[in-house]
Amino acid sequence: MNAKRIATTAALALTIPLGLAACGSSGSSGNSSSGSAASSAPSAMSSSSSSMSSGSAMNASKPFGPGCASVPKDGKGSFNGMAADPVATAASNNPLLSTLVTAVKKAGLVDTLNSSKSLTVFAPTNSAFAKLPKATLDKALGDKAMLTKILTGHVVSGRLTPMQLAGSHKSLAGNTIKVTGSGSSFKVDGTASVICGNVQTANATVYIIDSVLPSN
Repeated sequence: MNAKRIATTAALALTIPLGLAACGSSGSSGNSSSGSAASSAPSAMSSSSSSMSSGSAMNASKPFGPGCASVPKDGKGSFNGMAADPVATAASNNPLLSTLVTAVKKAGLVDTLNSSKSLTVFAPTNSAFAKLPKATLDKALGDKAMLTKILTGHVVSGRLTPMQLAGSHKSLAGNTIKVTGSGSSFKVDGTASVICGNVQTANATVYIIDSVLPSN
């Protein structure tokens, strides 16, 4: 009997640590799984933040303004169509800018604008030119030097994003263009409003405006 009791006691002594070890192993596994889930949470948050940031960047890169509704939805004059061509060619395909294109051709600036590497163009609409007295417009269209100065006074070297737009910018004509505002509301030289901004062409960013800028 004593031998049997000793054998039973020894068996129990061996079984208890093994059971405890198994419990410990299970608990450890649970903690590891929990830790893994916890560590994946920041990763998921980071991914979500990245997606939101990316989405904001995409929205910031889109054209803005009430005048954008008048831009053709497809074809060469659409936003996608203009993005594929250099700026003078792109403008020639946009029905809002036909008077500007006529002026650019008369000034002999098509090749200059199309071959420039990086520009920002403040582009007056047809209605903007129509605000000018007919005699003034006719005189400008008939005087190449005057027309060149007026048109290059609407062009800045480098592509300005909406975030960079507010401030003073030196035009190719040497005058200073002053832009005020933020978000999707901007005034240019205190007289013109940006009605469709951040329009991309192959070599320029275009801000379509509702008035011709004064020559100074």
